[in-house]
Amino acid sequence: MSCPCGVILYDKPPGITSHDVVARVRRALGRGVKVGHAGTLDPFATGLLLVLVGRATRVQRFLMALPKRYEAIARFGAVSSTADPEGEIVHTGRLPAGELALPVGRIRQRPPAFSAVKLAGRRAYQLARAGHVDLELPEREVEVHRFQELWRQGERRGFLVECSSGTYVRSLIAGLGDAYCESLRRTAIGPFHLTAADPERIVPLDEALAFLPELRLDPQAARRAVHGAVVPGRSAGTVRLTDEAGLIALGEPDERAGGIRPVVGLRSEG
Repeated sequence: MSCPCGVILYDKPPGITSHDVVARVRRALGRGVKVGHAGTLDPFATGLLLVLVGRATRVQRFLMALPKRYEAIARFGAVSSTADPEGEIVHTGRLPAGELALPVGRIRQRPPAFSAVKLAGRRAYQLARAGHVDLELPEREVEVHRFQELWRQGERRGFLVECSSGTYVRSLIAGLGDAYCESLRRTAIGPFHLTAADPERIVPLDEALAFLPELRLDPQAARRAVHGAVVPGRSAGTVRLTDEAGLIALGEPDERAGGIRPVVGLRSEG
């Protein structure tokens, strides 16, 4: 019997980590099945988490690079040491006057000290919890495609954020003034939507990677691709290499070799 392979669209509840979800799925699928995820959600956050099963763990980086969409509730008049409800909260009473300037486009952003970013081989949140309160992570460039206020009620306002991978929404909220991200829900990752979440269904890898362009190979080229050799073709980026039997590998252009080089083998063994 072949091992399961594909992507689970999981609606993560609050109060658990992304690794907790992976552990749940691993227990459900049984021993010997490799399980991972693409894109961490903080414990307080909810919503779409892509859980990778079997050979799908090999394509993690391609799924992590997809843009994200979030719905956030910001509470104004207070600040949090972690920019979310899990930190030390100080009420200032200072509320924004008038409309907010919501940053869009390419911006530079410093990840929060309480984040999963690695520094000197350790997660930033581990260092912060160990007492490194002066921890300052290097800035990174991210892109905010859409930042829209949806509603406001008293000290709270709701926002829709569409952004590149690596963007910290709680940092965006904290940058609006005396505010922190009270709740955060991820509603989409690239072509994957929260409305399709089903912890019992494993989306086949061919279907999950359908957002990538396809390069169909003849039998001779398919045999070359299976063994990792360059195949004829042109592409501006990553493509699915397939034949009549289905998905073989993901390939990327190799200008020196004048073709497409398989970079991740996905054909099941046997």
